[in-house]
Amino acid sequence: MLSDSDRIFTNLYGMHDRTLSGAKARGHWDGTAGLIKKGRNWIIDEMKASGLRGRGGAGFPTGLKWSFMPKESDGRPAYLVVNADESEPGTCKDREIMRHDPHTLIEGCLIASFAMNANACYIYIRGEYIREKEALQNAIDEAYEAGLLGKNAAKSGWDFDLYLHHGAGAYICGEETALLESLEGKKGMPRMKPPFPAGAGLYGCPTTVNNVESIAVVPTILRRGAEWFAGFGRANNTGTKLFAISGHVNAPCVVEEEMSISFEELIDRHCGGIRGGWDNLKAVIPGGSSVPCLPGKIMKEECIMDFDWLREQRSGLGTAAVIVMDQSTDIIKAIWRLSAFYKHESCGQCTPCREGTGWMMRVMDRLVKGDAEPEEIDMLLDVTKQVEGHTICALGDAAAWPIQGLIRHFRDEIEDRIKAKRTGRASAVAAE
Repeated sequence: MLSDSDRIFTNLYGMHDRTLSGAKARGHWDGTAGLIKKGRNWIIDEMKASGLRGRGGAGFPTGLKWSFMPKESDGRPAYLVVNADESEPGTCKDREIMRHDPHTLIEGCLIASFAMNANACYIYIRGEYIREKEALQNAIDEAYEAGLLGKNAAKSGWDFDLYLHHGAGAYICGEETALLESLEGKKGMPRMKPPFPAGAGLYGCPTTVNNVESIAVVPTILRRGAEWFAGFGRANNTGTKLFAISGHVNAPCVVEEEMSISFEELIDRHCGGIRGGWDNLKAVIPGGSSVPCLPGKIMKEECIMDFDWLREQRSGLGTAAVIVMDQSTDIIKAIWRLSAFYKHESCGQCTPCREGTGWMMRVMDRLVKGDAEPEEIDMLLDVTKQVEGHTICALGDAAAWPIQGLIRHFRDEIEDRIKAKRTGRASAVAAE
């Protein structure tokens, strides 16, 4: 269990002062110039040693990502872009950082930008986050007034500007290259890679795109040391992590815990257990709506909440947005709802996604009602495989994986519903 003294986000629930003076009282902006004066290589090496993996879903090693940026400028400016477009259904962790602890993010932006030779950083915030944008902009204004941003930021000798850009509420703009297109004033549509953003990103310049949580933990890691951060969790899955737990638990919450905590401990300690007891647990989506669900039995008995264990179960930690479903859930209808979401949010650039998401949603619609033929289950699975991995960005995968998880673990329920509809047994058919 993570002790309070080891928490990075000390104002996650907004109980304390979120202004600059409050943040300083909790230890932020302490010796920032000293950290910067240790140099780029030291910062990147510390990030690598800490084992921090991206907190936006993919889990790519953060220090390694930073090291891809050019060491010497070829005349083009470099940029850090912070992805605050938190649109994954079930995910609500970055929101708490921006709303209640914004200075962790701002200080992280300064240090990370320096490490990548970037004099400017853009935070791209989700269109629906109105109050969060206001809180973050107020914090940025405070930092400018105090000399922590701008010329000679925090007396470090580094000039640094931070800009907050408000999106318009498109899920696809959470994909890093679509985000860059949107930031440039174009339609939010993913770019082909290569070139990767580190070579040609925002305005064709070297760019790194990182999640809010990935950047916000940086100052604390550097202050307390890479070994301290690497001491939590297990190898390759280190550090502390924000978990956003929703659904059928007694007390839904966002909580900072150590990586590799067991699912049972996470739920019992912070959420007051499963609604109706552990025997009432049906399924869990462990990392935001785009990862496949897992049955309750596996989650209760053996689940470890980290990247590698969940990947071995053919699911993923993703953003660590844990969606808990008890026996009252119509799991087929729940996955249909996600199919409808991905169909709606597809940008339409790639044919497999543009056509496939609508097709999958319509078949799911029939499965919910029990109107399908049994062989359509395999046909649907086959189509998910044709969408998965055949699109420019991962939205095609995100639309396919929940359906694959449903068929993998709850095929018998789908078959029962089709049989029930044929025999006229109404009880097994979904509620209208």
